[in-house]
Amino acid sequence: MIFWLVVPGRGSLVPSAPPSYKGCRYPVEVIAHCVWLYFRFPLSFREVEELMLERGVIVSHETIRRWCVKFGQSYANGLRRRQPQPCDKWHLDEVFIKIDGEQKYLWRAADADGTVLDTLVQSRRDTAAARRFLHRLLRKTCSAPRVLVTDKLRSYGAAHREVVPSVEHRSRKGLNNRAENSHHPTRQRERAMKGFRSAGGAQRFLSAFSSISPHFRPRRHLMTATGHRTETTIRFASWDQATGAAGQLAGA
Repeated sequence: MIFWLVVPGRGSLVPSAPPSYKGCRYPVEVIAHCVWLYFRFPLSFREVEELMLERGVIVSHETIRRWCVKFGQSYANGLRRRQPQPCDKWHLDEVFIKIDGEQKYLWRAADADGTVLDTLVQSRRDTAAARRFLHRLLRKTCSAPRVLVTDKLRSYGAAHREVVPSVEHRSRKGLNNRAENSHHPTRQRERAMKGFRSAGGAQRFLSAFSSISPHFRPRRHLMTATGHRTETTIRFASWDQATGAAGQLAGA
C-alpha cells in the first residue's frame, strides 16, 4: 500500500511507500514496536528482547539488531518526509565524541523549532568539514535558510562565504543554544551504549536516532496535558504510516 500525503509548505502530494517486509516471519507491528523501543528509549537489544518476552513475543536480541539496522533508516526517512518545511533559521554546532578510543566530531543542524535537520560524523572540524556538512544539509533539506547561527568556530565563516554567501550568518556565544541542547539525547544514548565502536556504525545509528527519537519528544513544557496526549497520538499515527503498520491494521 502507498500512502499519499500533503507536505506543509511544499504544496504537492508526495508518495510515501513503507518498507518491504518480504521474507519477515514476524508481523509488521512487532518489528516496528521493537525498532521504536530501541530508538526511543536508552535500551540495549537484550533489554528490548526482555520487554518483548514479557509481552509474550519470543524474539532474539540479534534479530532485533538486524531489524534496527534494516528498517531504522527507512522509518526515519518516512518520518522526515512527513515533517513540514524547516524554519528559515538554522543552528549549527559540533561536539566531540569518542569512537573506539579516537576523537571524532559530531556535526548537527537544528532549526528554530528544535527539529534536527541532519547529523554527520567527521574526523575534523576544519573548513573542509564545515563545507561538506553545509553541502549535505542543503541537499537533504532542498532549501536554504534565511539565517545561519553558529558558534565562533572560524571554519563556519569560511564555509559560509563559499557555500551560502547570500545567507545571513550570526556567530556569537550564547546564540547557538538550540543546536547545543539538541546534543543532550545523543549524549544520554552514548553513555547507555558505552560509546560507539566505529564511525560508520555511529553515523548509521545517529542518522536514524536523530529523526525517530525527537519525533516522540514534543515540546512538553509548552503544552497542556491534553494537548500533549493529542500531539503524541498524532505522532504515533505518523509512525504507523511510516512503518506500514497502519496498512496492516486497516486490512485486518
